[in-house]
Amino acid sequence: MFSLEQLVLAYIGLASLFSFVIMGIDKKKAVKGAYRISEKFLFICAFAGGSVGILAGMYIFRHKIRRWKFKLGIPLILVLEMYLYVKFI
Repeated sequence: MFSLEQLVLAYIGLASLFSFVIMGIDKKKAVKGAYRISEKFLFICAFAGGSVGILAGMYIFRHKIRRWKFKLGIPLILVLEMYLYVKFI
């Protein structure tokens, strides 16, 4: 059987992978001038445990790195998630 810690880490890993892929898709759409993924959805993904993926996607794809709400908000969400992880798991 899996421990709670293993399940939480697996969830965070999957949420981060999904968020990273979403950032790549949005960057590709931005370059093509196509319909974009909303910033609100990107922040929802970050709050849902995908902040590592969003942050990695920001710098690997060079996407949303000039937007202050991403530049400050995503790292703050990551710190909050790390605090909650350490505090409750």
